[in-house]
Amino acid sequence: MSLAHNGSGRFDLWAPRVESVTLVANGQQYPMVRLEPAPGAEGWWSAAAAPADGEVDYGYLLDGDSNPLPDPRSRRLPDGVHALSRTYSPASHEWRDAGWQGKELRGAVIYELHVGTFTPEGTLDAAAEKLGYLAELGVDFVELLPVNGFNGTHNWGYDGVQWFAVHEGYGGPAAYQRFVDAAHAAGMGVIQDVVYNHLGPSGNYLSRFGPYLKQGDANTWGDSVNLDGPGSDVVREYILDNAALWLRDYHVDGLRLDAVHALRDERAVHILEEFGALGDAISAETGLPKTLIAESDLNNPRLIYPRDTNGYGLAGQWSDDFHHAVHVNVSGETTGYYQDFASLGVLAKVLRDGFLHDGSYSSFRGRHHGRPINTSLVQPEALVVCNQNHDQIGNRATGDRLSQSLPYGPLSVAAVLTLTSPFTPMLFMGEEFGASTPWQFFTSHPEPELGKATAEGRIREFERMGWDPAVVPDPQDPETFRRSKLNWAEASAGGHARLLELYRSLTALRREHPELAGLGFTDTEISFDDDDGWLRFRRGSVEVLLNFSEEEVRLEDARGTLLLSSDEATKLDGGALTLPPWGAAILKG
Repeated sequence: MSLAHNGSGRFDLWAPRVESVTLVANGQQYPMVRLEPAPGAEGWWSAAAAPADGEVDYGYLLDGDSNPLPDPRSRRLPDGVHALSRTYSPASHEWRDAGWQGKELRGAVIYELHVGTFTPEGTLDAAAEKLGYLAELGVDFVELLPVNGFNGTHNWGYDGVQWFAVHEGYGGPAAYQRFVDAAHAAGMGVIQDVVYNHLGPSGNYLSRFGPYLKQGDANTWGDSVNLDGPGSDVVREYILDNAALWLRDYHVDGLRLDAVHALRDERAVHILEEFGALGDAISAETGLPKTLIAESDLNNPRLIYPRDTNGYGLAGQWSDDFHHAVHVNVSGETTGYYQDFASLGVLAKVLRDGFLHDGSYSSFRGRHHGRPINTSLVQPEALVVCNQNHDQIGNRATGDRLSQSLPYGPLSVAAVLTLTSPFTPMLFMGEEFGASTPWQFFTSHPEPELGKATAEGRIREFERMGWDPAVVPDPQDPETFRRSKLNWAEASAGGHARLLELYRSLTALRREHPELAGLGFTDTEISFDDDDGWLRFRRGSVEVLLNFSEEEVRLEDARGTLLLSSDEATKLDGGALTLPPWGAAILKG
């Protein structure tokens, strides 16, 4: 996928905006010369006399600067994103996953985690020690929130400025490779969350080198990445090379592409189509599946249509509509973007069609939204769904989880819905045992003014929505980060252990009965009663029955073997099923 350009030096640099470049390597200076340009790739520099091997700390002096800047393609930044780069060769790792056969999305369960708050230590090596627990839970893919280089000690990861580096606080690239090796040994694939739609506010030097960004063309988070303007050939190469780094060099099994609706690309061949082609090419090269999943709020199934039908050829995309429908029906919350989802009829439509808004009017947006899924082109597993995730928790004013306000009953119904749906379920770390810890928005900007602006902006945002500013945590307060760490002692205690056992039973059931995940959209049969508060759906020979009310409900024609019930008060007698309040059951027959 890379564009050809003259020169193959170890420290070649694309910097079309400058008149001179000096490489600083291990304290020595090496003047760089312009390479003869290839069409569309003008602006490459090379230093022929630079060190050819060995570990090197290096940076670039642009136009006579006195302070060197780190490499835009830094593999390591041991002293942070403002300091010198350090060379790192992924080939130095001795892989132990030769027997790894890969994982397909069909039938899989994804587990989303943030390295910094998943364990007390907040490192990749510590997270690797929990892989046995995840395997026992029934997880197939571990999805890591972004790990690329950012300024400070901790944040969510979406303010990264060095896409080729692994944050040193997590252990750097060597620890990352150890983690992937350990995940494969435990029978799990790794999906890496990557952000290509914007860069963070501190340590972003890309515009000093070249037209990586479109000045004055901002999305929600800052200047848009230059995907279609002058110089965008090399910018796209930069992005695709980064994707290939994870999929090829680091043996990652898939990528979650952040907020693809913010990728502004007017080219005839969209960057998302190139991602799909890249994943397929590396899959063919390695003989292993490479799964690319888009986060999008557009409800546009073109993302997952095959490229030969004018789609982008990605393996999956998120369905926020599923989250919203589950959240409203178990919590009763109907404010903001939840307002269209307040009925079991909506939940039934999402379970059957994948989206609520597939061309219908969205009251939150004030317009019609989405389009129907062509069910002859894709299967339900192409939609990744959840009842909680980092965004839906962390972007609440206090970062509160469902488990901080709901008892076991509604949590169990949400679990059954997510893990028996026709789609690919994703869990957010701690959800499975009803973690009482919040997951709040946290930052660690070293620059006082940036930290102050971030904190004040967060408070203003929620004050406009009617929240008391006093309850909105200060993202710069280290305690906000510390309180967001999981308390693992909870997992084996009381009601937490009861919920965890339900999750384990559900993932096992999903593996044992492939019709839950192996049939098409049109194979889902659904009935419901909004007044009495029940919903039931069938996939093949398996039927899922759920009570969303505070009253016991009796459902007739419920025949078969009881595979699972969320509450021991469930009774199956003579073809009728009695569900206790907020109870769920799964039958086969």
